[in-house]
Amino acid sequence: MAAEIVNPRSDSSTGSEGDVEPVNSDGSVDSRAFDPAFALHRGGKMAVQATVPVRDKDDLSLAYTPGVAKVCSAIAEQPDLVNDYTWKSNVVAVVTDGTAVLGLGDIGPEASLPVMEGKAILFKQFGGVDAVPIALDCTGVDEIVETVARLAPSFGGVNLEDISAPRCFEIERKLQERLDIPVFHDDQHGTAVVTLAALRNAAKLTGRSLGELRAVISGAGAAGIAIAKFLLEAGIGDVAVADRKGVVSSDRDDLTDVKRELAGISNKAGLSGSLDAALAGADVFIGVSGGTVPEPAVASMAEGAFVFAMANPNPEVHPEIAHKYAAVVATGRSDFPNQINNVLAFPGIFAGALQVRASRITEGMKIAAADALAAVVGDDLAADYVIPSPFDERVAPAVTAAVAAAARAEGVARR
Repeated sequence: MAAEIVNPRSDSSTGSEGDVEPVNSDGSVDSRAFDPAFALHRGGKMAVQATVPVRDKDDLSLAYTPGVAKVCSAIAEQPDLVNDYTWKSNVVAVVTDGTAVLGLGDIGPEASLPVMEGKAILFKQFGGVDAVPIALDCTGVDEIVETVARLAPSFGGVNLEDISAPRCFEIERKLQERLDIPVFHDDQHGTAVVTLAALRNAAKLTGRSLGELRAVISGAGAAGIAIAKFLLEAGIGDVAVADRKGVVSSDRDDLTDVKRELAGISNKAGLSGSLDAALAGADVFIGVSGGTVPEPAVASMAEGAFVFAMANPNPEVHPEIAHKYAAVVATGRSDFPNQINNVLAFPGIFAGALQVRASRITEGMKIAAADALAAVVGDDLAADYVIPSPFDERVAPAVTAAVAAAARAEGVARR
């Protein structure tokens, strides 16, 4: 079976085409019928499609009983055969509890489903990977871990999505310890991979190395902490992370365990105080928090700075302001150049991991993904083109191949 995109104009409630106007309980026409976003989502964005025919009794006897019993018996005797004779090796569970959905916050599992469906069709569209959206009606760390672990035999990988920090860190860690398939929290690692790729190219464009750069990150949630750790792993000169109370530093007594760990490995310059103050002389601003950075703080950054203001829909620094002071500007929006978009990373990362049946996704695999993504830009590198478009057909194959090779090199591949 495979996931497919269904016709958004079909009316699932009547089985007829979309010329039937949806009505409210009082008989009035539902105004949402005229909104293209609602029209596209009516009936959902996915369906299940068979990959084998069932046209007659012979097909039925092979696809189901009695033929299927042979396959079941073979898998019972040799469990690894499940990867060859079911869809397991090419399907990912997209799992959320609905506590940190986009910029909407804790809206619950039902309201998160449109996003999870969207994520699933992006897996298919950009990576050729089937995905199943799963919204859980529980928020406890151990409840989520136990639930996902019990579902895991059906999947080749788990993509954790829109789970609030700091629980997301512990959930990912516990699941990866317990399971022998990749577990990947995309809000953390997908964002970090694409950020590193764009940063490598921005540095190359301006004749600098990653090790020469000092970065300041606004936001100490899942994405901000993951980006900081990943940039340090990749060799950035220094990085400081700021939350609502200022720079995460070891002299603060209000830090969570996760932030205390971060303070111990980041902020070599020993900065404290506000985000605005930390930006003075900084080479890179990375925004994953929302809010607004005052123009004077942006102006205080080093000459030739980079501004990656990724909050949606309103960047922390509007591109018009950022361009006054920065050599390279990126956002999370599709209507400005240099969009930092997770879809550049997660489909290829999972496709590569599944291709070699990796037991997990390592730091080396993620760095390989970032390097491959940066390399796609090639000789076309320019201030308004440090990261490729999600619709560049070279992206997913390049990331897939790099991740698969890295998995083999790091000893986590099983074929």
